[in-house]
Amino acid sequence: MYVGALELDVLLGDVHSLKQKRGLVRPVVAELRRRFEVAAAEVGEQDVYRRALIGASAVSGDASHVREVLDSCERAVADRPELELLSSRQRMLGPED
Repeated sequence: MYVGALELDVLLGDVHSLKQKRGLVRPVVAELRRRFEVAAAEVGEQDVYRRALIGASAVSGDASHVREVLDSCERAVADRPELELLSSRQRMLGPED
């Protein structure tokens, strides 16, 4: 079994409140869950309204499939015009860990 985790640090566009931030981040998290069947959530920077840390994870018996899914999640977030992807980080756990 392989478990992959993805952290995406994003800068939000014209946002002036935490309510506006939630309005941008929730649809992104919902899209990741729906399109890629991953576990996804806002995992950091909850009190800062122009930044968000979004996490996603996937489980599979094939390491390349996990990497492919997480790469697709990263591309989907990077392609959103209302967000700027500042950085991303992937981690993988496998049977030897």
